[in-house]
Amino acid sequence: MSRRRWKPRQAATMQEAIRLCLDYALHKHNRSVARVAELIGVSEWVIYKWMSEGSIPSKRIRPFEFACDSTFVTQYIAVSAQKLVIDIPAGRAAGERDLLDLQNALNSAVSLLTSFYRDEAKPEDVLQGVTLAMMQLAGHRENVRKSAAPELDLFGGEDDA
Repeated sequence: MSRRRWKPRQAATMQEAIRLCLDYALHKHNRSVARVAELIGVSEWVIYKWMSEGSIPSKRIRPFEFACDSTFVTQYIAVSAQKLVIDIPAGRAAGERDLLDLQNALNSAVSLLTSFYRDEAKPEDVLQGVTLAMMQLAGHRENVRKSAAPELDLFGGEDDA
């Protein structure tokens, strides 16, 4: 099975956000829709209904995302309200991969902007690329801000969501 990169993914619709959460749960934790439904105390068909309607009750969003171990629904809601969402870093040193990901995101954003101003790129693609670069840059900003007082790494491992 090939390795999927989840960080750059952003949902364009609520249906896609729900589907991304479920795909992430299946890919990373081998949790089927039935298992996710069981974890949050609803039937499997309720989740399919949420997905088909593109609607999920607000009191079910956090349990659903917790069961899937992803936050695509919350990210979609924030982005659709024109808000920038970043994961709050723990204040530890960034690795080479983190810096290369940042450099790639920034290069991609500038390339997309150049293409857009030449009328060669779609606005949706440009917005997604620039938003991703801004999110990564803001994450590194917070990381630097927290570097004086890093948080404890209580649960070990890296999150490569």
